[in-house]
Amino acid sequence: MTALTTRFRNHASLLVGALAVAASTLALPSPAEADVLGDLAGEFEGALASGNVGFALLVIFGAGLLTALTPCVYPMIAITVSVFGARQAKSRAEGAFLSLAFVLGIAAFFTPLGVISALSGAGMGELNGSPWVMGPLAFLFVAMALSMFGFWNMNLPPALQTKLASVGGQGYKGAFLVGLVSGVVAAPCTGPVIAVLLGYVASTRDAGFGALAFFIYSLGLGTLFFAVGTFAVSLPKSGKWMDGVKSIFGIVMLVMAIYYLKAFLPLPRPDVRTTEWLLVPGVLAIGGILLGAVHLSFKEGSVISRARKGVGVLATTAGFLGLIFWSSALPEGAHIEWMTDYSQARQAAETSGKPLLVDFGADWCGACNEIEHEALADPRVVAEAQRFVPVRIDLSRNEAERWDLLKHEYDQMGLPFLAMHGPDGEVDHRITGLVTADEFLEMLRSTN
Repeated sequence: MTALTTRFRNHASLLVGALAVAASTLALPSPAEADVLGDLAGEFEGALASGNVGFALLVIFGAGLLTALTPCVYPMIAITVSVFGARQAKSRAEGAFLSLAFVLGIAAFFTPLGVISALSGAGMGELNGSPWVMGPLAFLFVAMALSMFGFWNMNLPPALQTKLASVGGQGYKGAFLVGLVSGVVAAPCTGPVIAVLLGYVASTRDAGFGALAFFIYSLGLGTLFFAVGTFAVSLPKSGKWMDGVKSIFGIVMLVMAIYYLKAFLPLPRPDVRTTEWLLVPGVLAIGGILLGAVHLSFKEGSVISRARKGVGVLATTAGFLGLIFWSSALPEGAHIEWMTDYSQARQAAETSGKPLLVDFGADWCGACNEIEHEALADPRVVAEAQRFVPVRIDLSRNEAERWDLLKHEYDQMGLPFLAMHGPDGEVDHRITGLVTADEFLEMLRSTN
């Protein structure tokens, strides 16, 4: 598995969840089809395991395409295409090249953001476990969700929008420059989506993937512009349906806000994937959408209609958050029954004469999650670990006492970290990086 695949897979559930929100609003499944997210997650992880990130990039492309359907972008498509001259092109080929220059201008605006985000994310480390970092980030997502639902407007002054839209004039250079500034013009609707993508790319800490992700997003955002400029496609008129698209993004924002606070909130999360954990959030998500999470509005209608919208949004958010937790859990039979109290585990190992397996981890630690879903989920490892006393120390909340245990007891400053103590109490093996299931199994077997 490549480094890109390894990092990308740690956040697969978030992308699958975001895709499921959008997909469910377009074609509502019946309750009997509620396990579609599991199939989707399985296909996603299978693609990544084979080194293919195409499916995940398709999700990002879809996010760009959905952004183009929002009220900040969609009404401007025909006007913008006319500004850079694609509608007046002498041939379809000329219109295609002008439109391509426009899309590349969009990419030139967004792609550097991916590189900067990935590079800046490399130093986040333990900050991801601090409520002083995650709290404001979650608040930002909630604020952007409220803007998507119409509670407040995040708009540029009309005069500035008009001036930016006319930058460059006609021709290939003009088309490129118009595309370059279109990201600013569309900021009210691209901003929330970009914020999610920035946070995601920062967590991968991969500048190459950051550039690729934002380039793919730019292609999605520019697809309708290219179609209109090249083929003179007549788009449907603007209408209430665009508010539905914004509601989709608003729900995604709320899911992300709660997800970033999951380490600090008493949210129930499954250790393994069970039917009950799939059924309950699936019903909530579908029921919330049917109730009005997407098609109703907070800005108009009766009090009852707005109340339905609010209840629907809450139910859909809770449902998709639960589905994300389910998809990120381990399959049944691939879970080690961990103790959580280090002192008790150490005492139990000494009393029983068994070896001790210690795992320090955190939700925000990508390598920890990779070890959890690869090496520790291997059936052979699970079986061999039964002769150990296993204890897991969760550092997700950045608690000083638990960090002191890692630093003083094991002289280790960061994650990931696992230790295997023999029956005599001495550390036989230390793991401070990614390890395969075969390597982990060999270390377990040699700890006697």
